[in-house]
Amino acid sequence: MPAAGGELEAYRSLDPLLRAGIQFAGTVLVAMVVLGLLQNFGTQAISKSRRSPVISICLGLPSLLVVAGLAGTGYLIVDTSVGTFFGIPLVILGVTVLPAVIAIGFTALGRNAAAIVGRDRLWTGILVGGLIHGAAGLVFPATVAVAALAGALGIGASVRVLVGGVGAARPDDRTVPPANKI
Repeated sequence: MPAAGGELEAYRSLDPLLRAGIQFAGTVLVAMVVLGLLQNFGTQAISKSRRSPVISICLGLPSLLVVAGLAGTGYLIVDTSVGTFFGIPLVILGVTVLPAVIAIGFTALGRNAAAIVGRDRLWTGILVGGLIHGAAGLVFPATVAVAALAGALGIGASVRVLVGGVGAARPDDRTVPPANKI
């Protein structure tokens, strides 16, 4: 049984081209599944992150740290007596949320990059986002940095979409008072 962090060292020791291929294929596969299951939500989050990426990153970075911290805490306490009750739900939260928002973030990055050459489609965003993550796989610290950027972008946009729908009236729901006639 590898020690804690042994999986990370095993992944880091892979050949850089193999790591790049795994990251490309994994990103494309996860993005297709996530955007296929969350069709309306995923496209809204991608559009929201493309319109204002700085706001999404500023909101997403603390959110990403909280979710990753909760998942890491759950992973550490799984072997304790309370780990079954508290640790497993925290790990499940991290395992479900983190890949989904990272895939949304890479798709948004890919759509931004593809829009520069005039290809502004969702499928090109998925492929170019996979290429970005695959290219970052050649250098391990770049992988961590780009995945953190995509995760912050994705979770920030997702939170903005979730919170934006609460209590907000659509523009067509507003009533305009009649003009005063004198």
